[in-house]
Amino acid sequence: MATLKDMANRQALRQTMEKALQVLNRLEREGVLTRYALGGAMAATFYVEPLLTFDLDVFITLPETAGRLLTLSPLYEALRVRGYREEGECVNVEGVPVQFLPAHNALLAEALAEANETFYETTPIRVFRAEHLLAIALQTGRQKDRERVRVLVEEGTFDLHYLHAVLVRHDLEAKWNEWTS
Repeated sequence: MATLKDMANRQALRQTMEKALQVLNRLEREGVLTRYALGGAMAATFYVEPLLTFDLDVFITLPETAGRLLTLSPLYEALRVRGYREEGECVNVEGVPVQFLPAHNALLAEALAEANETFYETTPIRVFRAEHLLAIALQTGRQKDRERVRVLVEEGTFDLHYLHAVLVRHDLEAKWNEWTS
């Protein structure tokens, strides 16, 4: 049974996460980000029991720059101005380590464009669809991605027809069959 302290800690964690997500929404409204959506283990928690994670994977598109050069510098500068600092590959936003990942291939761009709109507590956010989380795990191919596929297949709910179309578009059918047979 959860103690009052455990319950208070969970509530504090939810509030911290919500504040970090509100910062992302503000960055998007201000044009620092063009679009964002949650991916990775945190996104998977919208479909299955929580998975171990140490950061918030935020997939982004950025406004185009002169010469079409992709740079995270304006984003990091906007975060520094707000008092947030880099910690390794993440930025500590309201106590949450956030890793900003550009949607650098067709699958990630599609996942970002088709992300589900939902809420975290009272904050509107976007989260990759379960089908895209599965396809991205297949494409990435790490051992922890195999585990994510297993958990999403066993516990999650997803549209098998939609998943099949994603797998076909991104040439991942063979890997799906290998990993799930």
